[in-house]
Amino acid sequence: MAEEMRIVLRNYGKIDPLNIDEYIAAGGYGALNKARGMSPMDLIGEVKASNLRGRGGAGFNCGMKWNFACQAPADQKYVICNADEGEPGTYKDRLIMEGDPQSLLEGMAICAYAIGATQGYIYCRGEYPSVVKTLNAAIAQAKEKGVLGDFSIEVRMGAGAYVCGEETALIESIEGKRGEPRIKPPFPPVIGLWYKPTIVNNVETFANIPAIVEKGAAWYAGIGTPTYPGTKIVTLTGDVVNKTFFEVTTDTTIQEVIFGFGGGISGGKAFKAVQIGGTSGAFIPAAHLDTPIGFDAMSSIGASLGSGAVFVLDESRDIVDVTARIARFFAHESCGKCAPCREGTMRMHDLMDKINAGQGQTADIALLNKLGRVMSYSCLCGLGQAAPAPVLTAIEHFSADYDAKLA
Repeated sequence: MAEEMRIVLRNYGKIDPLNIDEYIAAGGYGALNKARGMSPMDLIGEVKASNLRGRGGAGFNCGMKWNFACQAPADQKYVICNADEGEPGTYKDRLIMEGDPQSLLEGMAICAYAIGATQGYIYCRGEYPSVVKTLNAAIAQAKEKGVLGDFSIEVRMGAGAYVCGEETALIESIEGKRGEPRIKPPFPPVIGLWYKPTIVNNVETFANIPAIVEKGAAWYAGIGTPTYPGTKIVTLTGDVVNKTFFEVTTDTTIQEVIFGFGGGISGGKAFKAVQIGGTSGAFIPAAHLDTPIGFDAMSSIGASLGSGAVFVLDESRDIVDVTARIARFFAHESCGKCAPCREGTMRMHDLMDKINAGQGQTADIALLNKLGRVMSYSCLCGLGQAAPAPVLTAIEHFSADYDAKLA
Protein backbone atom coordinates (compact mmCIF):
# COMPACT_ATOMS: atom_id res chain seq x y z
CA MET A 1 0.00 0.00 0.00
CA ALA A 2 3.02 2.30 -0.21
CA GLU A 3 1.71 3.68 -3.51
CA GLU A 4 -1.39 5.12 -1.86
CA MET A 5 -1.96 8.87 -1.77
CA ARG A 6 -4.23 9.68 1.13
CA ILE A 7 -6.04 13.00 0.98
CA VAL A 8 -9.51 12.05 2.18
CA LEU A 9 -8.12 9.37 4.50
CA ARG A 10 -5.23 11.59 5.64
CA ASN A 11 -6.16 11.16 9.32
CA TYR A 12 -7.54 7.61 9.15
CA GLY A 13 -5.92 5.46 11.83
CA LYS A 14 -3.81 8.40 13.06
CA ILE A 15 -6.25 10.21 15.34
CA ASP A 16 -9.05 9.27 17.72
CA PRO A 17 -12.20 9.97 15.68
CA LEU A 18 -14.12 10.77 18.85
CA ASN A 19 -11.60 13.34 20.08
CA ILE A 20 -11.94 16.69 18.32
CA ASP A 21 -8.79 17.98 20.01
CA GLU A 22 -6.71 15.43 18.11
CA TYR A 23 -8.34 16.55 14.83
CA ILE A 24 -7.57 20.19 15.61
CA ALA A 25 -3.99 19.29 16.59
CA ALA A 26 -3.60 17.64 13.17
CA GLY A 27 -4.60 20.92 11.48
CA GLY A 28 -8.35 20.41 11.53
CA TYR A 29 -10.62 23.44 11.08
CA GLY A 30 -7.69 25.49 9.81
CA ALA A 31 -9.24 25.28 6.32
CA LEU A 32 -12.60 26.52 7.63
CA ASN A 33 -10.91 29.51 9.26
CA LYS A 34 -9.06 30.21 6.02
CA ALA A 35 -12.30 29.94 4.03
CA ARG A 36 -14.00 32.45 6.31
CA GLY A 37 -11.26 34.92 5.44
CA MET A 38 -12.23 34.68 1.76
CA SER A 39 -15.31 36.03 0.03
CA PRO A 40 -17.89 33.32 -0.81
CA MET A 41 -17.32 33.84 -4.53
CA ASP A 42 -13.53 33.58 -4.18
CA LEU A 43 -13.98 30.40 -2.16
CA ILE A 44 -16.33 28.91 -4.75
CA GLY A 45 -13.90 29.93 -7.49
CA GLU A 46 -11.12 28.04 -5.72
CA VAL A 47 -13.22 24.87 -5.42
CA LYS A 48 -14.31 25.23 -9.02
CA ALA A 49 -10.71 25.69 -10.23
CA SER A 50 -9.65 22.53 -8.42
CA ASN A 51 -12.04 20.64 -10.74
CA LEU A 52 -13.20 18.50 -7.84
CA ARG A 53 -16.04 16.44 -9.25
CA GLY A 54 -18.65 14.58 -7.25
CA ARG A 55 -17.42 11.34 -5.72
CA GLY A 56 -20.89 9.87 -5.40
CA GLY A 57 -21.08 8.77 -9.02
CA ALA A 58 -22.45 11.67 -11.11
CA GLY A 59 -19.08 13.41 -11.48
CA PHE A 60 -20.44 16.98 -11.64
CA ASN A 61 -18.09 19.88 -10.90
CA CYS A 62 -18.48 20.65 -7.21
CA GLY A 63 -17.68 24.37 -7.38
CA MET A 64 -20.11 24.89 -10.25
CA LYS A 65 -22.89 23.28 -8.23
CA TRP A 66 -22.08 25.51 -5.24
CA ASN A 67 -22.19 28.57 -7.48
CA PHE A 68 -25.75 27.79 -8.56
CA ALA A 69 -26.89 27.71 -4.92
CA CYS A 70 -24.89 30.81 -4.00
CA GLN A 71 -26.53 32.84 -6.77
CA ALA A 72 -30.06 31.63 -5.97
CA PRO A 73 -31.89 34.19 -3.78
CA ALA A 74 -33.54 32.71 -0.68
CA ASP A 75 -34.12 33.38 3.01
CA GLN A 76 -32.86 29.90 3.87
CA LYS A 77 -30.42 27.50 2.21
CA TYR A 78 -29.36 23.96 3.11
CA VAL A 79 -26.33 21.71 2.89
CA ILE A 80 -26.99 17.97 2.75
CA CYS A 81 -24.40 15.22 2.95
CA ASN A 82 -25.46 12.11 1.07
CA ALA A 83 -24.30 9.22 3.28
CA ASP A 84 -26.89 6.77 1.95
CA GLU A 85 -24.21 4.31 0.91
CA GLY A 86 -26.44 1.66 -0.63
CA GLU A 87 -24.23 0.17 -3.35
CA PRO A 88 -23.31 -3.43 -2.45
CA GLY A 89 -19.57 -3.79 -1.88
CA THR A 90 -19.15 -0.09 -1.07
CA TYR A 91 -18.05 1.12 2.35
CA LYS A 92 -15.80 4.12 1.59
CA ASP A 93 -18.14 6.63 3.23
CA ARG A 94 -18.37 4.49 6.36
CA LEU A 95 -14.58 4.57 6.59
CA ILE A 96 -14.57 8.37 6.52
CA MET A 97 -17.42 8.79 8.98
CA GLU A 98 -16.02 6.25 11.44
CA GLY A 99 -12.37 7.22 11.09
CA ASP A 100 -12.45 11.01 10.64
CA PRO A 101 -15.96 12.46 11.07
CA GLN A 102 -14.72 15.99 11.75
CA SER A 103 -13.30 16.25 8.21
CA LEU A 104 -16.81 15.71 6.90
CA LEU A 105 -18.26 18.34 9.24
CA GLU A 106 -15.54 20.82 8.27
CA GLY A 107 -16.20 20.26 4.57
CA MET A 108 -19.93 20.82 5.08
CA ALA A 109 -19.26 24.00 7.10
CA ILE A 110 -17.04 25.39 4.33
CA CYS A 111 -19.83 24.72 1.83
CA ALA A 112 -22.35 26.38 4.14
CA TYR A 113 -20.23 29.53 4.32
CA ALA A 114 -19.81 29.53 0.54
CA ILE A 115 -23.53 29.40 -0.27
CA GLY A 116 -24.91 31.19 2.79
CA ALA A 117 -26.54 28.23 4.55
CA THR A 118 -27.11 27.85 8.30
CA GLN A 119 -28.60 24.37 8.41
CA GLY A 120 -27.09 21.06 7.35
CA TYR A 121 -28.19 17.44 7.33
CA ILE A 122 -26.30 14.19 7.06
CA TYR A 123 -28.59 11.58 5.52
CA CYS A 124 -27.17 8.26 6.72
CA ARG A 125 -28.36 4.85 5.58
CA GLY A 126 -30.45 2.93 8.10
CA GLU A 127 -27.97 0.05 8.18
CA TYR A 128 -25.32 2.29 9.82
CA PRO A 129 -26.63 2.83 13.40
CA SER A 130 -23.12 2.77 14.90
CA VAL A 131 -22.00 5.42 12.40
CA VAL A 132 -24.90 7.63 13.44
CA LYS A 133 -23.69 7.47 17.05
CA THR A 134 -20.20 8.50 15.95
CA LEU A 135 -21.55 11.39 13.86
CA ASN A 136 -23.77 12.67 16.67
CA ALA A 137 -20.84 12.54 19.09
CA ALA A 138 -18.65 14.44 16.61
CA ILE A 139 -21.34 17.08 16.03
CA ALA A 140 -21.78 17.55 19.78
CA GLN A 141 -18.01 18.10 20.22
CA ALA A 142 -17.90 20.56 17.31
CA LYS A 143 -20.79 22.53 18.85
CA GLU A 144 -19.09 22.54 22.25
CA LYS A 145 -15.89 23.89 20.69
CA GLY A 146 -17.86 26.46 18.69
CA VAL A 147 -15.94 25.68 15.50
CA LEU A 148 -19.04 25.50 13.31
CA GLY A 149 -20.24 29.01 14.16
CA ASP A 150 -23.91 29.51 13.31
CA PHE A 151 -24.00 26.40 11.13
CA SER A 152 -26.08 23.59 12.64
CA ILE A 153 -25.89 19.93 11.50
CA GLU A 154 -28.38 17.13 12.16
CA VAL A 155 -28.21 13.45 11.28
CA ARG A 156 -31.23 11.86 9.62
CA MET A 157 -31.46 8.10 9.12
CA GLY A 158 -32.87 6.51 6.00
CA ALA A 159 -35.06 3.42 5.96
CA GLY A 160 -32.85 1.27 3.74
CA ALA A 161 -34.16 2.37 0.33
CA TYR A 162 -31.52 2.11 -2.41
CA VAL A 163 -33.27 4.81 -4.44
CA CYS A 164 -32.64 7.37 -1.67
CA GLY A 165 -29.05 7.53 -2.85
CA GLU A 166 -30.51 9.73 -5.60
CA GLU A 167 -30.42 13.30 -4.33
CA THR A 168 -34.04 14.28 -4.90
CA ALA A 169 -35.39 11.01 -3.47
CA LEU A 170 -33.15 11.68 -0.47
CA ILE A 171 -34.64 15.18 -0.15
CA GLU A 172 -38.17 13.77 -0.29
CA SER A 173 -37.24 11.34 2.50
CA ILE A 174 -35.89 14.11 4.74
CA GLU A 175 -39.15 15.98 4.20
CA GLY A 176 -41.01 12.95 5.56
CA LYS A 177 -42.33 11.73 2.24
CA ARG A 178 -41.90 8.45 0.41
CA GLY A 179 -38.42 8.23 -1.11
CA GLU A 180 -39.09 8.89 -4.79
CA PRO A 181 -37.09 11.05 -7.23
CA ARG A 182 -38.39 14.38 -8.41
CA ILE A 183 -38.60 15.46 -12.02
CA LYS A 184 -35.59 17.62 -12.93
CA PRO A 185 -35.23 20.48 -13.68
CA PRO A 186 -35.50 22.31 -11.34
CA PHE A 187 -32.36 21.00 -9.69
CA PRO A 188 -31.72 21.07 -5.91
CA PRO A 189 -29.17 23.95 -5.95
CA VAL A 190 -32.08 26.15 -7.03
CA ILE A 191 -35.12 24.35 -5.60
CA GLY A 192 -34.24 21.60 -3.14
CA LEU A 193 -35.14 20.78 0.46
CA TRP A 194 -38.45 22.41 1.32
CA TYR A 195 -38.12 24.17 -2.04
CA LYS A 196 -35.08 26.15 -0.92
CA PRO A 197 -31.61 26.17 -2.57
CA THR A 198 -29.82 23.01 -1.43
CA ILE A 199 -26.40 21.51 -2.01
CA VAL A 200 -26.25 17.72 -1.89
CA ASN A 201 -22.75 16.26 -2.00
CA ASN A 202 -21.35 12.85 -1.15
CA VAL A 203 -19.32 12.14 2.02
CA GLU A 204 -16.10 11.67 0.06
CA THR A 205 -16.68 14.91 -1.85
CA PHE A 206 -17.06 16.98 1.32
CA ALA A 207 -14.04 15.29 2.93
CA ASN A 208 -11.86 16.56 0.04
CA ILE A 209 -12.81 20.19 0.62
CA PRO A 210 -10.60 21.05 3.66
CA ALA A 211 -7.45 19.82 1.88
CA ILE A 212 -8.32 21.80 -1.27
CA VAL A 213 -8.91 25.01 0.68
CA GLU A 214 -5.75 24.49 2.71
CA LYS A 215 -3.37 23.63 -0.16
CA GLY A 216 -5.04 25.38 -3.09
CA ALA A 217 -6.83 24.51 -6.31
CA ALA A 218 -3.65 24.20 -8.40
CA TRP A 219 -2.23 21.57 -6.04
CA TYR A 220 -5.36 19.43 -6.26
CA ALA A 221 -5.85 19.88 -10.02
CA GLY A 222 -2.33 18.57 -10.59
CA ILE A 223 -3.07 15.18 -9.03
CA GLY A 224 -4.30 12.26 -11.14
CA THR A 225 -6.05 12.78 -14.47
CA PRO A 226 -6.56 16.39 -15.69
CA THR A 227 -10.30 16.04 -16.26
CA TYR A 228 -11.04 14.16 -13.03
CA PRO A 229 -8.22 15.12 -10.67
CA GLY A 230 -7.52 14.05 -7.13
CA THR A 231 -7.82 10.67 -5.52
CA LYS A 232 -10.48 7.99 -5.20
CA ILE A 233 -11.15 5.63 -2.33
CA VAL A 234 -11.50 2.12 -3.73
CA THR A 235 -13.16 -0.77 -1.91
CA LEU A 236 -11.99 -4.09 -3.32
CA THR A 237 -14.07 -7.28 -2.99
CA GLY A 238 -14.62 -10.56 -4.83
CA ASP A 239 -12.03 -13.04 -6.07
CA VAL A 240 -8.90 -11.11 -5.10
CA VAL A 241 -6.15 -11.90 -2.64
CA ASN A 242 -6.48 -8.60 -0.73
CA LYS A 243 -10.09 -7.71 0.04
CA THR A 244 -9.39 -4.26 1.33
CA PHE A 245 -9.63 -0.50 0.73
CA PHE A 246 -7.15 2.13 -0.39
CA GLU A 247 -6.98 5.68 -1.73
CA VAL A 248 -5.19 6.18 -5.04
CA THR A 249 -4.79 8.90 -7.65
CA THR A 250 -7.34 8.85 -10.46
CA ASP A 251 -4.75 7.95 -13.10
CA THR A 252 -4.28 4.53 -11.47
CA THR A 253 -5.31 1.75 -13.88
CA ILE A 254 -7.77 -1.06 -13.22
CA GLN A 255 -4.85 -3.46 -13.72
CA GLU A 256 -2.93 -1.77 -10.89
CA VAL A 257 -5.97 -1.84 -8.62
CA ILE A 258 -6.60 -5.56 -9.04
CA PHE A 259 -3.12 -7.01 -9.53
CA GLY A 260 -1.13 -4.41 -7.59
CA PHE A 261 -3.14 -3.34 -4.57
CA GLY A 262 -5.42 -6.37 -4.77
CA GLY A 263 -2.58 -8.85 -5.07
CA GLY A 264 -4.15 -10.60 -8.06
CA ILE A 265 -6.79 -13.30 -8.34
CA SER A 266 -7.17 -15.58 -5.36
CA GLY A 267 -6.68 -19.35 -5.58
CA GLY A 268 -4.36 -19.10 -8.55
CA LYS A 269 -7.28 -18.78 -10.96
CA ALA A 270 -7.53 -16.57 -14.05
CA PHE A 271 -9.27 -13.21 -14.22
CA LYS A 272 -12.67 -13.13 -15.91
CA ALA A 273 -14.38 -9.79 -15.28
CA VAL A 274 -14.59 -6.82 -12.94
CA GLN A 275 -17.56 -4.66 -12.05
CA ILE A 276 -16.70 -1.15 -10.93
CA GLY A 277 -19.03 1.36 -9.30
CA GLY A 278 -21.34 -0.97 -7.41
CA THR A 279 -24.22 -3.11 -8.60
CA SER A 280 -25.17 -0.62 -11.32
CA GLY A 281 -21.66 -0.71 -12.80
CA ALA A 282 -20.66 -2.26 -16.10
CA PHE A 283 -18.80 -5.55 -16.38
CA ILE A 284 -15.32 -4.96 -17.76
CA PRO A 285 -13.30 -7.66 -19.57
CA ALA A 286 -9.53 -8.21 -19.49
CA ALA A 287 -9.08 -6.18 -22.70
CA HIS A 288 -9.82 -2.93 -20.80
CA LEU A 289 -7.70 -3.48 -17.69
CA ASP A 290 -5.20 -0.78 -18.72
CA THR A 291 -7.92 1.90 -18.41
CA PRO A 292 -7.38 4.54 -15.67
CA ILE A 293 -10.12 4.63 -13.04
CA GLY A 294 -10.85 8.33 -13.66
CA PHE A 295 -14.45 9.21 -14.50
CA ASP A 296 -13.94 10.12 -18.16
CA ALA A 297 -11.56 7.27 -18.93
CA MET A 298 -14.11 4.82 -17.55
CA SER A 299 -16.88 6.44 -19.58
CA SER A 300 -14.80 5.98 -22.74
CA ILE A 301 -15.06 2.18 -22.38
CA GLY A 302 -18.77 2.24 -21.58
CA ALA A 303 -18.24 1.86 -17.84
CA SER A 304 -18.49 4.13 -14.80
CA LEU A 305 -16.40 4.80 -11.71
CA GLY A 306 -19.48 5.30 -9.57
CA SER A 307 -18.91 4.70 -5.88
CA GLY A 308 -15.47 3.19 -6.43
CA ALA A 309 -16.46 -0.35 -5.44
CA VAL A 310 -14.44 -2.94 -7.36
CA PHE A 311 -15.96 -6.44 -7.57
CA VAL A 312 -13.70 -9.04 -9.20
CA LEU A 313 -14.81 -12.32 -10.76
CA ASP A 314 -12.51 -15.24 -11.57
CA GLU A 315 -12.85 -17.75 -14.41
CA SER A 316 -15.06 -20.09 -12.37
CA ARG A 317 -17.90 -17.58 -11.94
CA ASP A 318 -21.15 -17.82 -13.88
CA ILE A 319 -21.64 -14.27 -15.12
CA VAL A 320 -25.18 -15.01 -16.36
CA ASP A 321 -26.17 -16.08 -12.86
CA VAL A 322 -24.51 -12.99 -11.39
CA THR A 323 -26.38 -10.63 -13.72
CA ALA A 324 -29.66 -12.46 -13.04
CA ARG A 325 -29.22 -11.76 -9.35
CA ILE A 326 -28.41 -8.13 -10.07
CA ALA A 327 -31.57 -7.82 -12.18
CA ARG A 328 -33.54 -9.19 -9.24
CA PHE A 329 -31.95 -6.58 -6.95
CA PHE A 330 -33.04 -3.70 -9.19
CA ALA A 331 -36.56 -5.06 -9.59
CA HIS A 332 -36.80 -5.11 -5.80
CA GLU A 333 -35.29 -1.64 -5.28
CA SER A 334 -37.22 0.27 -7.96
CA CYS A 335 -39.49 2.80 -6.27
CA GLY A 336 -42.10 2.34 -9.00
CA LYS A 337 -42.70 6.02 -9.68
CA CYS A 338 -41.95 5.91 -13.41
CA ALA A 339 -43.21 3.20 -15.76
CA PRO A 340 -39.93 2.58 -17.64
CA CYS A 341 -38.20 1.59 -14.41
CA ARG A 342 -41.17 -0.05 -12.69
CA GLU A 343 -41.98 -2.27 -15.65
CA GLY A 344 -38.49 -2.43 -17.16
CA THR A 345 -36.69 -3.77 -14.10
CA MET A 346 -39.33 -6.46 -13.61
CA ARG A 347 -39.24 -7.49 -17.27
CA MET A 348 -35.44 -7.56 -17.26
CA HIS A 349 -35.53 -9.73 -14.16
CA ASP A 350 -37.99 -12.14 -15.81
CA LEU A 351 -35.89 -12.42 -18.96
CA MET A 352 -32.66 -12.96 -17.04
CA ASP A 353 -34.24 -15.67 -14.88
CA LYS A 354 -35.54 -17.37 -18.03
CA ILE A 355 -32.10 -17.35 -19.68
CA ASN A 356 -30.33 -18.40 -16.49
CA ALA A 357 -32.67 -21.39 -16.18
CA GLY A 358 -31.68 -22.55 -19.68
CA GLN A 359 -35.04 -21.68 -21.23
CA GLY A 360 -34.10 -18.52 -23.10
CA GLN A 361 -34.13 -17.91 -26.85
CA THR A 362 -31.95 -15.77 -29.12
CA ALA A 363 -34.86 -13.33 -29.33
CA ASP A 364 -34.66 -12.81 -25.57
CA ILE A 365 -31.11 -11.49 -25.89
CA ALA A 366 -32.25 -9.01 -28.54
CA LEU A 367 -35.17 -7.99 -26.34
CA LEU A 368 -32.86 -7.41 -23.36
CA ASN A 369 -30.66 -5.14 -25.47
CA LYS A 370 -33.64 -3.17 -26.71
CA LEU A 371 -35.23 -2.91 -23.27
CA GLY A 372 -31.95 -1.79 -21.73
CA ARG A 373 -31.44 0.98 -24.29
CA VAL A 374 -34.96 2.30 -23.74
CA MET A 375 -34.54 2.28 -19.94
CA SER A 376 -31.18 4.04 -20.10
CA TYR A 377 -32.70 7.20 -21.60
CA SER A 378 -36.34 7.10 -20.47
CA CYS A 379 -36.20 6.30 -16.75
CA LEU A 380 -36.70 9.20 -14.36
CA CYS A 381 -33.58 8.75 -12.22
CA GLY A 382 -30.20 7.10 -12.11
CA LEU A 383 -31.50 3.85 -10.67
CA GLY A 384 -33.49 2.92 -13.74
CA GLN A 385 -31.03 4.51 -16.15
CA ALA A 386 -28.10 2.48 -14.78
CA ALA A 387 -29.93 -0.75 -13.97
CA PRO A 388 -29.46 -2.21 -17.49
CA ALA A 389 -25.68 -1.53 -17.55
CA PRO A 390 -24.56 -4.81 -15.91
CA VAL A 391 -26.81 -6.88 -18.17
CA LEU A 392 -25.97 -5.03 -21.40
CA THR A 393 -22.20 -5.06 -20.82
CA ALA A 394 -22.24 -8.73 -19.80
CA ILE A 395 -24.05 -9.55 -23.05
CA GLU A 396 -21.58 -7.42 -25.02
CA HIS A 397 -18.37 -8.80 -23.55
CA PHE A 398 -19.41 -12.32 -22.52
CA SER A 399 -21.89 -13.31 -25.21
CA ALA A 400 -20.57 -16.88 -25.28
CA ASP A 401 -21.70 -17.35 -21.68
CA TYR A 402 -25.22 -16.28 -22.62
CA ASP A 403 -25.30 -18.39 -25.78
CA ALA A 404 -24.28 -21.45 -23.78
CA LYS A 405 -27.44 -21.13 -21.67
CA LEU A 406 -29.94 -20.66 -24.51
CA ALA A 407 -32.40 -23.49 -25.10
